[in-house]
Amino acid sequence: MTTTMMKKPRVLVPACNRPFGEHPFHMVGRKYIDAVRLAGGLPVVVPSAPPEEVDEWLDQADGVLLTGSRSNVHPSHFGEAVLDASQPLDPERDAWTLPLVRKALARGLPLLGICRGFQEANVALGGDLHQAVQEQPGLQDHREQDGEPTEAQYAARHEVRVSPGGCLEAVLGRESFRVNSLHGQGIRRLAPGLRVEATAPDGLVEAFSAAGPGFALFVQWHPEWQAAGNPVSMALLRAFGQACADYRDLVRDAACDPEI
Repeated sequence: MTTTMMKKPRVLVPACNRPFGEHPFHMVGRKYIDAVRLAGGLPVVVPSAPPEEVDEWLDQADGVLLTGSRSNVHPSHFGEAVLDASQPLDPERDAWTLPLVRKALARGLPLLGICRGFQEANVALGGDLHQAVQEQPGLQDHREQDGEPTEAQYAARHEVRVSPGGCLEAVLGRESFRVNSLHGQGIRRLAPGLRVEATAPDGLVEAFSAAGPGFALFVQWHPEWQAAGNPVSMALLRAFGQACADYRDLVRDAACDPEI
């Protein structure tokens, strides 16, 4: 075993972009950093990267965590105009995380996508979104309630049903469980080649996976919220962390170990 193999797997966490006054900032919620650590990984926050840097970042990575965010994926990426100009956008994040998803999957890098990360992965691979789930006939309002305490906003809101025979069932060993719900956008059309892993009672996709050699699971809810006390969240994070460790040992270390 090499010294490198003893180190924690490095997990890239792309940052969002937010202005404070006249100054732009890169930001990542602490709960996502904590989730990477709970998974056994070493979090590496990545600022907005120009396309030519993406491969260099991925060369250093054993996994990628795509975070949630207050911002939406810009609808131009799935051929639509913005329907509600009051909703926050982050085109700078879109510009490099969408190609990042495609490149990471091509390498077999483990990916875990949460909320916005779930949505941007679907768009990156050719799917599209409802810009306002609550306005679609037959679909429920999946948004949090403004003005509620944070604990109430992140409380379990509805059940999800797990698709049999998939990645999520293998990780959790459950047919159903309850999740929080804090999103306005949602999947309208799943990208080609993706597999539905769980659905909400109204039929909205709540989790999907991507086929390929690596772990690639994407969820609409927020498993990072108070994850340490949530068995479902911890099972997801442990599976992701193990996949990152396996990638480190079998791919990156094999490439640099002179004994192999």
